[in-house]
Amino acid sequence: MASFTRRAIKETFLKLLNQRPLSQITVKDIVEDCGINRNSFYYHFEDLPALVEEMVGEQVQNLIQKHPTVSSVEECADAVMELVMENRRAIYHIYNSLSRDVFERHLMDACQYIVSTYLTAEFAGKPIAPQDLDALIRLHKCACFGSVIDWLNGGMKDDIAGYFRRVCALQKSGLEQLAR
Repeated sequence: MASFTRRAIKETFLKLLNQRPLSQITVKDIVEDCGINRNSFYYHFEDLPALVEEMVGEQVQNLIQKHPTVSSVEECADAVMELVMENRRAIYHIYNSLSRDVFERHLMDACQYIVSTYLTAEFAGKPIAPQDLDALIRLHKCACFGSVIDWLNGGMKDDIAGYFRRVCALQKSGLEQLAR
């Protein structure tokens, strides 16, 4: 029963978050929509920020589980975009809230994982110094993170998937030259 209630709280919160900003959602809204009492909410979560932290962290862990390997630059971009686009409005609402740091920290973790997984595999067995590989991972992680943040700051209006595909094509030719 506890896991059912916990899941119901998360589903209700996500539904509400896709409808309105985080600042306009209260524990009362969640428990009324969910059909539980406040004590049940507080049994599972300390407060709304704890709920946000867990949900965003779970999304990143799901992404990592779905992508144990990454075989192309495009797959890197697709994986990160999958994380953001699945609940686009909810993420936008979290990003524009006091919980922005939670989203940014987990987004950076996702970018780190995806880029590191891909570049480590791409350069496996090739003559590249470990510090050079680390530098490339950091550069591409930050570029990926920065692109998503820039897109969010722009109101999520641009075709971010198209942008990433274009950047991937440009980067791929550069990475192939480095790998030689």
